[in-house]
Amino acid sequence: MRKNFGAKPYTYPQPVFIIAAYGEDGMPDAMNAAWGGISDDTQLSMCLSPGHKTVKNILARGAFTVSMADVAHVTACDYVGVESANKVPDKFARAGFHAVKAEFVDAPLIEELPMTVECRLVSYDPESCRMVGEIVNVSADERILDENGKIDPSKLEPIVFDPVNNAYLKVGEKVGNAFRDGLSLK
Repeated sequence: MRKNFGAKPYTYPQPVFIIAAYGEDGMPDAMNAAWGGISDDTQLSMCLSPGHKTVKNILARGAFTVSMADVAHVTACDYVGVESANKVPDKFARAGFHAVKAEFVDAPLIEELPMTVECRLVSYDPESCRMVGEIVNVSADERILDENGKIDPSKLEPIVFDPVNNAYLKVGEKVGNAFRDGLSLK
């Protein structure tokens, strides 16, 4: 038997994205967003309300970065989601984050978060709150790479959002091989 919950934004996993942009004054800003993901080979789409200072900054600059929140920085990542830069302009620094200009877009990389997607703004619809970014680069700190130079999720330790219990969860162990295990049923 199943229990019905009605129309809720309940999907698993929901990534915890830390979206960063520069303000018109050059000050870095970041926010936490879980409603987003890949929408094309070279695009990310996210649901971001127009009232966020970070959204205003992205619209003004036309660029942003998306870092994967991780276990080591869960408190700082949550803080940039519960505090508004409209009220606390230096929330980026208060979170303990340090910015370095991204190599491919006019937006900040967060030094503490080891994996970042650099994006150019493609579109934003304030009615639906849908923001689309073109992925122009993905960078990862060498400390999270495996012996073959690939991103190692066990070293990255990304977190996901549990919308049912308002919790952050650590991504778990490998349980299968994509594009291979299902071939046994052909």
